[in-house]
Amino acid sequence: MNIKQTYKASTTKEALELLEKYGEQSQIIAGGTDMVIELRNEKIDPEVIIDISSIEEIKYIKENDGYIYLGAGTTFTDVAYSELLDERLSGLKKSARLVGSPLIRNRGTVGGNICHGSPAADIVPPLLALDAVVTIKSNKNTREEKLEDIFLGKGSVDLNPEEMLTDIKFKKPSENQNLGFSKLGLRNALAISRICIGVYLEVEDNKIQDIKVASGALGVNGMRERAVEESIIGLPVNKETLDTGAKQMVKSVEERLKGRSSLEYKGKAVKSLFIEAMELAIGKTLS
Repeated sequence: MNIKQTYKASTTKEALELLEKYGEQSQIIAGGTDMVIELRNEKIDPEVIIDISSIEEIKYIKENDGYIYLGAGTTFTDVAYSELLDERLSGLKKSARLVGSPLIRNRGTVGGNICHGSPAADIVPPLLALDAVVTIKSNKNTREEKLEDIFLGKGSVDLNPEEMLTDIKFKKPSENQNLGFSKLGLRNALAISRICIGVYLEVEDNKIQDIKVASGALGVNGMRERAVEESIIGLPVNKETLDTGAKQMVKSVEERLKGRSSLEYKGKAVKSLFIEAMELAIGKTLS
């Protein structure tokens, strides 16, 4: 490793000033659950480490004007046990509960999970299904981007060297709107996600008025599954509709992963995972 200097920032302003000074030579560390492994495996080799784990101003879950805001330094444990996140957001809390081990959930942050750009990031699909927006700051500028738009490919996120992600926001679900989540891992709760699916659902008069489906570990990054959404929006909430959506989900995966060795495994698994996430969003099992 070629680390020459480590800084522990106490404010966002201090962190941004350091990023402006050192730019591409620097690397931010928050929980460190991903970055430490990358350092050990020599996948990254920064000269300067900027530790933002003590910045309290990016650790929050709050509601304002109909939106929920998650600070980038908020841990998975914070999300999993937040009283502000009600039963309509049970899918988001479930995704946080299923991240790694208790130690990882206590250290790992929402912002870090996003910025790492992993296709298997657990928190990303439910946030995509919620149509989340992120705030990205530099010492000279602040911009808001849809979460979906910042992913550039596996391990690549639209952040300039002098920028850091500071928060994530999404509209708080109201009556008849719910979020579901399902995950398939290798070793239960300790597993890196093999497949995860988030579903935002709005139901009125027993019909699907709005739906957003997002997946993880089924492409180069977490992504919306618009073909699935289009296949069942406006249909009644029943087993036949879930089966229609599941078939489209399988079709989309088969087209995307054609020729890959994981196709058979993921093609079989995704159907039941989609139905599980849908039923959590609906609030009951459909038979």
